[in-house]
Amino acid sequence: MSSNIGFMQGRLSPLVNGKIQAFPCDHWRQEFPLAAKNSLKLMEWTLDYEGLHQNPLMTSEGRAEIRTLGSAYGLGIPSLTGDCFMQMPFYKAQGKQRADLISDLINVIKASGEIGIVYVVVPLVDNGRIASEEDARSLIEGLNEALPAIEAAGVKIVFESDFPPVELTRFMKSFDSEHFGINYDIGNSAALGYNPVEEISAYGARILNVHVKDRVLGGTTVPLGQGNADFPTVFRALADAGYNGNYICQTARAADGDHAEALRRYQAQIQAWLADARLPLNKSLPA
Repeated sequence: MSSNIGFMQGRLSPLVNGKIQAFPCDHWRQEFPLAAKNSLKLMEWTLDYEGLHQNPLMTSEGRAEIRTLGSAYGLGIPSLTGDCFMQMPFYKAQGKQRADLISDLINVIKASGEIGIVYVVVPLVDNGRIASEEDARSLIEGLNEALPAIEAAGVKIVFESDFPPVELTRFMKSFDSEHFGINYDIGNSAALGYNPVEEISAYGARILNVHVKDRVLGGTTVPLGQGNADFPTVFRALADAGYNGNYICQTARAADGDHAEALRRYQAQIQAWLADARLPLNKSLPA
């Protein structure tokens, strides 16, 4: 397997309450040996608002266990998806609730730095979407409060957004490139009908992490290749933009419950697409 293809935490576990993505509180430890068994070297941690303070990442004992398991099974955790920030966005809250949510953000950043997480994904989609100038201002103000923690922990905040290319490019001008970047979600862009060449041409230099999934136009997640994502074009555009970061499988779950087999299949597909994307434009393929 390619060393920069990883998986979203939970993709090797049974669904939690029927959700395609949630922290696998009863199975998170088992994912480490399962990842090693399936030659997976990277995992993106997940954080939900429900149970946030009990998540092992958020306790000193839990972080010690995460480090031990990661070392024992050769599994790196370079990134984290903060679904908690989408579920309870601090930039839409007021007063004490806002202060408490910013405190949670700062604690997540500190905890991430302690176990070597570099990229903290803040999803500005669904309940967390930026719907007004007020939302944008509040987001910037809150992140400025967290900036000392961001710098001390050595992490970068990466935004996942539903903005079209021109708007996202303009939005990112409010954030310095040293501490802030973009998480490009292939499936979300496909569902929104965006042109990946236009997107990546506009802000490719700011992309620091990539989520790989497929979605139908205006619809839900489906197995890779069954939706509207144009993977060869996406991977070619990313290669042309000089992207050399990670590709995290945020893929559809297995209908038969064999999530490891589905993940192996998806990994092989991604690896083939990436290999093809990195060939010269004038490549000559055998008939």
